[in-house]
Amino acid sequence: MERNISLFLISAFIVLTSIALLNFNTKSFRKPYNPPVYPGPSPPPPSESPPSPAMSPPPPAESQRRSSHTFLFPETRSPVLADPSIFFSPRLLSSPLPTNSFFQNFVLKNGDQPEYIHPYLIKSSLSSLSLCYPTRFSNSAFTTQIFNPDLTISASNNTNPNSTHIIFSFSDLSVTLDLPSSNLRFFLVRGSPYLTCAATGVVSLSISTIHAILQLSSDSSQTKYTITLNNNQTWLLYASSPIQMTHDVSSITSGGFSGVIRIAILPDSDPRSETTLDRFSSCYPVSGDAVFSKPFSVEYKWEKKGWGDLLMLAHPLHFRLLSRSDCEIAVLEDFKYKSIDGELVGVVGDSWVLKSDPVSVTWHSIRGVKEQSYPEIVNSLSKDVEALNSAIISTSSSYFYGKLIARAARLALIAEELSYFDVIPAVRTFLKGTIEPWLDGTFGANGFLYDGKWGGIVTKQGSLDSGADYGFGIYNDHHYHLGYFLYAIAVLAKIDPAWGSKYRPQAYSLMADFMNLGRGENSNYPRLRCFDLWKLHSWAGGLTEFADGRNQESTSEAVNAYYSAALMGLAYGDTHLVAIGSTLSAMEIHSAQTWWHLREEETSYPEDFTRENRVVGVLWANKRDSGLWFASPDRRECRLGIQLLPLLPITEVLFSEIGFVREFVNWTLPALEREGVEEGWKGFVHALEGVYDNEVALSKIRNLNGFDDGNSLTNLLWWIHSRGDEEGGKF
Repeated sequence: MERNISLFLISAFIVLTSIALLNFNTKSFRKPYNPPVYPGPSPPPPSESPPSPAMSPPPPAESQRRSSHTFLFPETRSPVLADPSIFFSPRLLSSPLPTNSFFQNFVLKNGDQPEYIHPYLIKSSLSSLSLCYPTRFSNSAFTTQIFNPDLTISASNNTNPNSTHIIFSFSDLSVTLDLPSSNLRFFLVRGSPYLTCAATGVVSLSISTIHAILQLSSDSSQTKYTITLNNNQTWLLYASSPIQMTHDVSSITSGGFSGVIRIAILPDSDPRSETTLDRFSSCYPVSGDAVFSKPFSVEYKWEKKGWGDLLMLAHPLHFRLLSRSDCEIAVLEDFKYKSIDGELVGVVGDSWVLKSDPVSVTWHSIRGVKEQSYPEIVNSLSKDVEALNSAIISTSSSYFYGKLIARAARLALIAEELSYFDVIPAVRTFLKGTIEPWLDGTFGANGFLYDGKWGGIVTKQGSLDSGADYGFGIYNDHHYHLGYFLYAIAVLAKIDPAWGSKYRPQAYSLMADFMNLGRGENSNYPRLRCFDLWKLHSWAGGLTEFADGRNQESTSEAVNAYYSAALMGLAYGDTHLVAIGSTLSAMEIHSAQTWWHLREEETSYPEDFTRENRVVGVLWANKRDSGLWFASPDRRECRLGIQLLPLLPITEVLFSEIGFVREFVNWTLPALEREGVEEGWKGFVHALEGVYDNEVALSKIRNLNGFDDGNSLTNLLWWIHSRGDEEGGKF
């Protein structure tokens, strides 16, 4: 059994799979629960049939259609947003556009920063495209891939060499990039060992390099060339028809050519790999999509041309999740490419099926709270609820405001789990008073607006200042901010169904901003704004150009976003939303455990980086940083906390491997001895400590005199008192 999903949960999770397909309800996973009747409004009569549980293709949700009855927040024309018409084909501009995609650098500023499209770094600039099989640089602080233009492809008969590229089309797993003045079209499909280029007219190709060309040789048909460089690289070029090529010390030119060329590096100059590349060179992918056919399953389907079988590369998480019994594939375990994400292994097949063990999405703790602890938790709960006062909220930040309302919502669910219902009306009143102004547009200091230029929600402050709300106005961190709002909305809709019914359109609009599955003109939002269906985790960079591509800091807040969407599905009886939210939560957890959590015996990253780090701070497409956006690497308590908050039932799944948790906490604890460590961060460290040392952690938590603004003493006590007694292994 893999390390990523716990043994303890497997049998119980299988039950949840069938629930996702058949009859998700709002019962606690731990035990049957009959919700009490709270003083307040009665639930409205049912107004619609339950949505179909089928996941693919689902009927378009009302909130995801452009139509007269779809709810949209008031529209704005933000002056801080870039103009997408520079790089996107006019045919794409009538639809919402991606804002956190794997090719985002290609459409920002000059469009000339590289992107990592496995296994190559690719850069487009001035009617040329550069290809790099990257080398690595690493130390204890970071590990990164270095871009060098190993090969640069252009047309020597280009009449306008200063023109730029155009994004002709894009899909979940690919982007098609045109160099119109060169008559060149590049099918950039993620995981293809070949770069595929179509000459759409008669083109005189030019291939230059920063290295010296030692040899250029061809086969007898002039449809395969071998390029040997002085940096120990060997590249193979395949052509769909004969092409005559000559070279000098640093460039290769051709006569007029029309057709398809494919270029691939020969990994480690291994003759066995050359045989493989020769064999599959005639079949090329032009696009690829990910299909949600079943809960906890994603199917990749590629559109291909040419003849023969399709060869692609799988990263380590793909390799672990590949369900060989559900698709016709052949794994070439000796055909490998190097990558910052781990070895990429050859897989032959037109479609893949990736399957995760089910993940529990529950309102309450998975194990249940120890009954002898009820009095202590209830005492703290009463105080925390009594302190709720919307009049003293000083923040207008969408992020910190979201954390505050989600914190209050946790109190309601803890009260419900402990059957201490007396405080729930007060929490409900607080939530209504704090959430409604954002949904009604009456929160004067800030609020949600709709941007039609890219297609998405922005805030009032963010629409005028790109740095406000942590860049929310330029599509940074959307799943973080909105995830907190969705959590609070889900809880309020659960405890007050009438309120939930009234504000369902606004709630679904917030959810669709980062959870929309639709495509094209019928959607108000791009498809899965933050979630990367090839890497299987989210990005948070938004419309900011970064030399290392997109990035994400907090995996736990990403998990919270999809978990909260699933909870909202539970509250509204929307089984499709439950299934999608649960599936994305599971994939995000897998990715966190694969690429962020570093065990002492880890081998996927260089030894010097792994030796000094138990967690990645910020994960970039092309880099791994130990530091955070807001904290230096030595502030290990922050590095732990940002991967843990908010503390929820699903946190138990995210940190299901007790052995790693112990390593992580032991690595962090010395940092608490520094002067000035904030109590809020200490609370998260002790929460994880409680996974394997309950009594010691409980004592430390009782002595805290402050808490993170999204956390509370009640929530920490709930967590500690719902832990098991295991001393090793996994939950």
